[in-house]
Amino acid sequence: MDAWRDGWTDEGEPEGARVMPHVRREDRYGGRPDDRGRQAYPGGHPQQGRTHGEPPLPPELDPRRAGRVPRQPQRDPGYDGGAPPYRGGGGSGPGRPRNWRKRITYGVLTLVVALIATSIGTYFWADGKLARTVDLSTLPDRPPVGKGTNYLIVGSDSRDGMSAAEKKELHTGSADGKRTDSMMVLHIGSNGDTLMSLPRDSYVTIPAFTGESGKHYPATTHKLNTAYSWGGGALLTQTVEHDTGIHIDHYAEIGFTGFVNLVNALGGVNMCLPNAIHDTASGADFKAGCQEFNGQQSLEFVRERHAEADQDLGRMRNQQKFLATLAHQAASPSTVLNPFKLYPVLGAGLETLEVDKSMNLYDLSQMFFAMKDVSGGNGKSLTVPISNPNLPTPSDGDAVAWDTTRAHELFSQLQNDQPVTATASN
Repeated sequence: MDAWRDGWTDEGEPEGARVMPHVRREDRYGGRPDDRGRQAYPGGHPQQGRTHGEPPLPPELDPRRAGRVPRQPQRDPGYDGGAPPYRGGGGSGPGRPRNWRKRITYGVLTLVVALIATSIGTYFWADGKLARTVDLSTLPDRPPVGKGTNYLIVGSDSRDGMSAAEKKELHTGSADGKRTDSMMVLHIGSNGDTLMSLPRDSYVTIPAFTGESGKHYPATTHKLNTAYSWGGGALLTQTVEHDTGIHIDHYAEIGFTGFVNLVNALGGVNMCLPNAIHDTASGADFKAGCQEFNGQQSLEFVRERHAEADQDLGRMRNQQKFLATLAHQAASPSTVLNPFKLYPVLGAGLETLEVDKSMNLYDLSQMFFAMKDVSGGNGKSLTVPISNPNLPTPSDGDAVAWDTTRAHELFSQLQNDQPVTATASN
């Protein structure tokens, strides 16, 4: 009874020391209140009602976390329990890694395939536009195949497809048939490229040939232009091979219409003239200095000869200069890398181009870039050596006589792909 009065219970504890229920629950986990009634997590992290060195309360019994829902880790729907999903920024799907290497590889492959498909389509499109009209394999008595590659390039005065108004505007006249306004031999070899002009009035031997009707014609002497008017590109090639000894590998010819359209599709050609030119026959009327020629002006320039002191020879110099400049501009990156410019240029150049039957697009591009090299100073541009520019002939009026010794020295160097050292007229 004395013990009860003094506040002791049957368990032998003071009645005022009875622990609250939540403290007893903590005691069941090994907690022991310190003198300040506080606890701490192991390692010194304090927690109410716990002492240092004792284990922490579980989350559901922690008074500080009362009412909180434990944060659950987010999982990708396709997560299979392996390594945690990558959560880098910029992903298109939740938790999905972005394999940039694969995407770049697929993009590059797609681009390459598209370029290949476009190139193949362009090749067949352009190849289909080539008019292969001259069969060089049927020519008789040909020189042996030389070293390097030789092209016979012809500019004709063909008026096919031109209206009466266009003929008048371009000062072309209305003559029937075709004649050559320019003839050049382009040699591509290991000692640089050489562009050699042949005057259309050159007095040469036209070898015996068989006409389209089957009639046989004996060899005769006439102007070189006559061979073209009699037998077209085939007889012209045969005559050039006969008189020069140079094996012609390929033939290319373009007429007035194609020439004008090509220049216009290119957007004009920049030419620099040392002197003013005025010629009523061709319509040329140009001031001295640098200027841009459109298609019509370009045709007037390459056909002009009356303002030149040596007439036809002066015209050939202008033609060489113009064609080299044209090739240089057409092969520039601004044209080749721009499909909106490249395709019109190709289309205009190929529409009226006539080539030999063995010519392909690679041969044509090789010829084109060789002319570009000539204009860029990586080759030579010259005219066959002349001995008499005003040779009287029995039936052809004045003609041009070659300097036999110097001319055949030059022809031999081209045929054998040797460095060109022969003195030639420029």
